[in-house]
Formats: sequence, C-alpha cells, structure tokens
Amino acid sequence: MFRKLDDFFRSYKTLTAGTGRILGALTDDSLAVSAAEGHRGLGAMAWHIVATVPEMMSRTGLPLSAVDPAAMPPANAAEIVGAYRRVCDELVAALKADWDDQTLETVDNLYGEDWPRGMTLQILIHHEIHHRGQITALMRKAGLVVPGIYGPAKEEWAAHGCDEPPY
Repeated sequence: MFRKLDDFFRSYKTLTAGTGRILGALTDDSLAVSAAEGHRGLGAMAWHIVATVPEMMSRTGLPLSAVDPAAMPPANAAEIVGAYRRVCDELVAALKADWDDQTLETVDNLYGEDWPRGMTLQILIHHEIHHRGQITALMRKAGLVVPGIYGPAKEEWAAHGCDEPPY
C-alpha cells in the first residue's frame, strides 16, 4: 500500500515505461492472437490495461476522461499505445491536482471490498503487471520480439554481452 504519492509516482513511472515498451512492440496483425478460442486476444488484453485505469479510478471519485473504459479495443496497435500514454499522463496529473498523502488513507468500496486509496494504487500496478505477463506470453505466440523489462529478454542476452542461461 502506498502511503506517499511520491512513492507511487516513482513506481508508476517505471511501470509505464516498461508497459509502453511492451505495447509498442505490438503490431496490428498481432492484436487478434489469443491463448485459445474465446480468450482475450493481444489487442483486447492491451486495451484492458488501458481501460482499467479510468474504470478503477472512477470508483475512488477520480474521474478520468482520456479513455472511455466501455469503448471497444482499437484495431490499430498505435492507437492503443497512444491511449495508454494519454490515460497514464491524465492519472498522474489528476492525482497531483486532487490528492495528497492523507488522501491515500481514504477508504472506498471497490468491487465489494473496502480499499484505502493507497492500496487501490498498488492494486492498479499489480493488475497491470499481471496482464503484462500474459501479453508477453502471447507476444511469443505471435512471433513478436519481447522487450526486456526487468533484465534482458532472450533476444537481448547477446547485446548485453551475456550468454543465455543453460536452463
């Protein structure tokens, strides 16, 4: 749970940089790739990350308008990336304008549970990381190169002067 907005801002900056790299590696042709029939494709999964920001934050009384959370996913990967950047920038600006460290203790009912706002921000980050993992697995299935986020990806080992691990 975040107790200081500045701690969230630092974490969110790192998170959104990584997610931006992942979303930026998607192609229009890859957006329909899914794990199995009836499951979200890459485009829908990426859009879910985007749409969750205004959807979740609206439950705290912080309305965001850069993206309509009920909108269908765009068919263009660049539009998803642009929407992601807009909604993330809007969230940071709204938090800086409307919240302070004490606001993080305010409790809201989200999804049938009472969450302090500092916890809501932590869950927002965890939610995004969870779906980023799903997206990177689907990217491999789509034949895309996965960018390294917390270290080099398979394709990046040599560029970092490292041998691939033997396992």
